[in-house]
Amino acid sequence: MKLSPLKPVYYEGGERAVLLLHSFTSSPNDMKPLGRYLQQNQYSCYTPVLSGHSLPAEDLLTYGPADWWQDALDAYQLLQDKGFEKIAVVGISLGGVLALKLGQELQVNGVVTLSVPMYKKAGSLQKRLLYYARRYKQIEGKEEQQIESEMEALRHLPVDSLVDFEQLVNQTRDNLVQIDSPIRILYGELDTPLYKESAEEIFNRVASDQKSIKGFAQSKHLMTLGQDRNDINEEILTFLNELTW
Repeated sequence: MKLSPLKPVYYEGGERAVLLLHSFTSSPNDMKPLGRYLQQNQYSCYTPVLSGHSLPAEDLLTYGPADWWQDALDAYQLLQDKGFEKIAVVGISLGGVLALKLGQELQVNGVVTLSVPMYKKAGSLQKRLLYYARRYKQIEGKEEQQIESEMEALRHLPVDSLVDFEQLVNQTRDNLVQIDSPIRILYGELDTPLYKESAEEIFNRVASDQKSIKGFAQSKHLMTLGQDRNDINEEILTFLNELTW
């Protein structure tokens, strides 16, 4: 069964705009509940599909951080072209790294990060990619023998894009002081300790006068779809409502 690539999602709400950025090996589905919730509360939201995502892992590996960064810029520009002058950015994991980078290079109205790593090695990213690859092939309905053969070939493909991802994280961490927009930093207390440590580092290094950090007791990595998602939605809405629009 051939899977159809997912498409960007635009939630038309009010006159305030929020860019929502999904995680590595995932899709706009990460942000659907949040996008709909914000739409119901008079926010217009846009979630792009980062290049290569929702495609087979072999195709995803042909893209990298330069493509995903351009996707984020293009999505931001799309909202500007719709007439929004002030735009807040919300990102989870990889999307959160891109949200921070937007905060470093553009005058965004506010930043929310969820489950953002400030340290990441290509090896751990490859494990995530291989898990994604196997699940994708299973959903396609391939036989186990074919899956194993394709997985073995995948393990030997160049992983330059994953090394570049590691470098993107490092560069973003080094430039945190360039962020002066209001920021809310969220992490799951059931996630690996790296993410709490990363949240604390972001909090300590950004130059924002308005900044806060919060952990959610029942959340793992994919916070927007976890047990605390309703509380997280409310937390993000409260932050957005406090911004100057």
